[in-house]
Amino acid sequence: MYLKIHKTQFSEIVCICDEDLIGKKFEDKDLQLDITERFYKGEKKTEDEIIKILKSATNINIVGEKSINTALKAGVISKENIIKIKNIPHAQVY
Repeated sequence: MYLKIHKTQFSEIVCICDEDLIGKKFEDKDLQLDITERFYKGEKKTEDEIIKILKSATNINIVGEKSINTALKAGVISKENIIKIKNIPHAQVY
């Protein structure tokens, strides 16, 4: 999985994404998921490393089956938080 942290003036956005989804785009009716390298491709991390970071994050963007399962394991999302765009799971935490 890839993890990238975007620092803003007031907070950080933690993005995690399954490696095989980078560079792909999915559309379903009025929903679009554009998994750009610029936004999602950071450093490759293990599940344990990602869980540690997620537990202290307040703004998280998650894409992909493995990444979603890691966020569920970390307890930062529940199944009700997950949407699917062309069968790709996605969740956000604010």
